Amino acid sequence: MNKKTIDPESSPWAPFGIQLRKFREARGMLLDDLAPLLECSPSHLSYVELAHRPPSRKLAELADAALDTGGTLLLMWYQLKNAAILEGFPEYARYEGLAEQIRIFENDVIAGLLQTRAYATAIQMGPVRQGTSTQELAEERVAFRLARQAIMERTPPPLVHVVLDESCLRRVIGGRDVMVEQLLHLEKLAERPEVVIQVVPFSLGENRPFTHMVHLLTMPNRKVLAYGEIEQRGYIDRDAKSVAALTKSYDRLAVEAPGRTKSLDFIRAARRDLEWMST
Repeated sequence: MNKKTIDPESSPWAPFGIQLRKFREARGMLLDDLAPLLECSPSHLSYVELAHRPPSRKLAELADAALDTGGTLLLMWYQLKNAAILEGFPEYARYEGLAEQIRIFENDVIAGLLQTRAYATAIQMGPVRQGTSTQELAEERVAFRLARQAIMERTPPPLVHVVLDESCLRRVIGGRDVMVEQLLHLEKLAERPEVVIQVVPFSLGENRPFTHMVHLLTMPNRKVLAYGEIEQRGYIDRDAKSVAALTKSYDRLAVEAPGRTKSLDFIRAARRDLEWMST
């Protein structure tokens, strides 16, 4: 039986169908094998793979579980359904879902992989109040951000190393209670063996090598990809020379920043300061 090829430009859902088929075939499964696990018929699954029908969120979730994808298909579902995500970021999210090591520097807000729902919601509600976004778009962005966090629960989990500027802890997002909850969440995450959180204190001053956020992904083939953002657009940097320079700067920053124990003390101190604030 001839396998029908899928034109990736034939439909917005074609990339999802192509990736679903790749995951299924890598597992050595036929449509008849996978369909019952996705609570659908083989013909419906075939239509999804060929991009003749859009997948449901439930199908994406069940497929991730059945094929052990680390949440990749659900992320694709969100990014294809959701035009609200920053241009360039959906491609990054796909790589992030497969990475073995994730290194992040943030100089403004807590990194998305570490955010609580309330904190993420507060961030997205800012543009709504300013009239530059809508409630619906804000909710979609929050759902997408929380869906990304599933990669931290896969087996084995990726190594996540996050360096936060002290301003991330001191800038109050969503009010005192939301921020206290967020900092408590950071403290809990910092206890996980596969998560390293460091805080760059204000005292490092001009010796901080980055002035903007930087993400570095180490893929299973050991290739390192970098991700950055400019106004209204994210971009992936694959150039070996520039990625090597960013990696060198990141490693130097990680050495100069306080270690895990002292950084955890910074987080606790920021939380206690907030808890003592008058309502």
